[in-house]
Amino acid sequence: MRAQPMQVLPVAPGSHVPLRRHVRHPREILTLVIAIIVSLLLLLAAVNEVTVAIDQERAPDVYALALVFAPLLVWFARGQLWALQRLNGIKLTAEQFPEAHAMLVDAAGRSGMSYVPDAYVVLGNGVINAAASGHGFRRFVVVHSDLLEVGGAAREPDALRFVIAHEVGHIAAGHTSYWRILGTFASQWIPLVGSTLSRAQEYTADNYAHALVPHGARSAMATLAGGKYLGRSVDVDAMADRAVTEPGFFVWISNAAGTHPVLLWRMHALRDRRRPGRLLWRPREPWLWGPASAPGAYALPAMIGFSPTPMPEAALPDVPLPPALTPLSHSAVPVRRDSEGQEPHATRPDPTIPTREDERWRP
Repeated sequence: MRAQPMQVLPVAPGSHVPLRRHVRHPREILTLVIAIIVSLLLLLAAVNEVTVAIDQERAPDVYALALVFAPLLVWFARGQLWALQRLNGIKLTAEQFPEAHAMLVDAAGRSGMSYVPDAYVVLGNGVINAAASGHGFRRFVVVHSDLLEVGGAAREPDALRFVIAHEVGHIAAGHTSYWRILGTFASQWIPLVGSTLSRAQEYTADNYAHALVPHGARSAMATLAGGKYLGRSVDVDAMADRAVTEPGFFVWISNAAGTHPVLLWRMHALRDRRRPGRLLWRPREPWLWGPASAPGAYALPAMIGFSPTPMPEAALPDVPLPPALTPLSHSAVPVRRDSEGQEPHATRPDPTIPTREDERWRP
């Protein structure tokens, strides 16, 4: 018996290409080409090392053997990873976690994909993370259980929607392809080469998520910074501003060595939509979050009909938001004063005024 096939969507083949061209980081292809060239050079060196070792009747270098047998190693590792998710994970379906499954179907359909990737929930043990991978023609998303808790109706459903769209973006952009991973396999061992490509791919996936769920960017970044309990208390604007004011050699090293952009730079890139995220050099100027754009304001291909997911009417404020979105202020809460005009002690907020902790404040 074979594994159940992925859900098919009624989308014309190639419908994902226009969006991919629009949101792909402009340096991703360049870094991909460099990574492939470096990997090929290392592969040639590895083949030469194995050939010389055979002639000299000695054991070849273990790294050279790994490169020579990379096609088999990559295929085996991806197959084992898929099997582990199927055996240990909770599969998202219309019956099991239907809200998250609907987010997955929505992201796949509006990304122009002709299928819905499988998705599994695995035990997070406090880790807020998700990933996308594949094996053969199969593609799947893995979501840690703590992140799924964040997406509950009482917390930040838009954060979960954004993260799922991010992982679907990896698949739609071709980042999970066997041939791409094999072609750049050796570049992961070279400083800056493989990590820079990975950061460019992360920015591309963020662009997918922002195109589909722009209103989820802020809460997703806050969750990544503060976790599932403190996320709602994180001032994302303050963190994004610090991307400009945190210079230094070790700041550069920390970003350059990572497979993901450092969080401050990532927040800044999601806030400043005038230019792509920075790969090696920190942002130079601040930018304010703007109000949510109308669905037709995005420069996305009209032939596919992309548009941001509309927010529920109950979540929309009665008063238009200012250009710079600011957190809800408690200054409107009345404070009792004594006869001399002093504030003897803090008083309870007026129950008729929604506060950040009040569910009426949330969508």
